[in-house]
Amino acid sequence: MNAVTKIDLTGLAGATIAEFSDFANSQPAIPEHATTERRRYRTIWISDIHLGTRGCNAEMLIDFLDHVDSERMYLVGDIIDGWRLKKKFYWPAAHNDVVWRLLKRAKRGTEVIYIPGNHDEVMRQFTGLDFGGIAIRRKAIHETADGRRLLVLHGDEFDAITLAHRWLAHVGDVAYEFMMGLNRWVNAYRRTFNLPYWSLSKHAKAKVKNAVQFISNYEEIVAQAAGSRGVDGVVCGHIHTAEFRDIGGIAYYNDGDWVEGCTALVEHFDGRMELLHWADEIAARSGADEIAAREVSRPMAEIEMLAA
Repeated sequence: MNAVTKIDLTGLAGATIAEFSDFANSQPAIPEHATTERRRYRTIWISDIHLGTRGCNAEMLIDFLDHVDSERMYLVGDIIDGWRLKKKFYWPAAHNDVVWRLLKRAKRGTEVIYIPGNHDEVMRQFTGLDFGGIAIRRKAIHETADGRRLLVLHGDEFDAITLAHRWLAHVGDVAYEFMMGLNRWVNAYRRTFNLPYWSLSKHAKAKVKNAVQFISNYEEIVAQAAGSRGVDGVVCGHIHTAEFRDIGGIAYYNDGDWVEGCTALVEHFDGRMELLHWADEIAARSGADEIAAREVSRPMAEIEMLAA
C-alpha cells in the first residue's frame, strides 16, 4: 500500500489541482472502515476541525466520515488552523487522512462546498474556484428538501472580537490551546479506565456565565442578520457550540466542532434536521459491541460447564 502523499501545508494556498488529484488517488495511513451500514443523509455540515493542532479529534472525525454518506457536504470553516501552523508546524498522518477522505468523497460524486473561516482565511482568496472537486465559496444558500432556504457561512463575520480586536482573538487562541492541552490529559486519564470522551472546555463554557452570555448574544446576532437577508434560517460554526433553536422565527443551527464536542449537523431526505454527537455514537456502539461479545461468550461458558 502506498503511503498518503503529503501536500506541503505551509504553502497550501499554492497547491495545484494536480497535487490535490494525486493526493486523492493515494492511500490513507488509516484504511477506510469497511462497512455496508453507512448512514445516508441528504446533507452534512461540519466545521471547526482545526487540522494542524493537537486539539483536533482527527481519529473521531475519520470514524464519522467512514460511517456516513450524503449527496452534499458543507465544510463550514476553520477546517485547517492556519494561525497555529504559522506558529508551529504539526501535521500527523491522521490529519492527512481527513483531507484524503474529504477529497475522495468529492471524487466519488458528493457535492462538497468549502466555506473558509477566520483560521483558514488564506483560502478565502480562492472564492469561486474549485480544488480537487471541492468548491470554495464565501457563503452559500442551501435549500432543504422541504423548501426552506438556509444561509450557510462560518460566522466570524459576527464576532466583534475577531473583527475589531484581532490581537485579542490571538491571545484568546493561546488560552484556548492551553485549555485543549488540559482536555487531552483529562481524556488520556479517562481512557485508562475505559471511560468515554468528555470535553473539559465544553463543560467549562457551559458553567461560566460570561461565556454563556457571549454564546447567546452571538446566536441572536447571527439569527437577526439571517432574517434581514430574507432566509428561513442560518447554519454556522465558529463558536464551537452545537445548537439548534428558533430565534424570532429564524431557525438557528450551529454544527459545532471537532475539537471539543465532535458534532455534525445533518439533513434527512425529508428535510428534517438533526445534530449528531459522535462521541456518544461511538460510546453507544462500543456498549452494543460489549453486549454482543457477552452474548457470544455465554453459550461457550455454558458448554464448558456441561463438559466439566
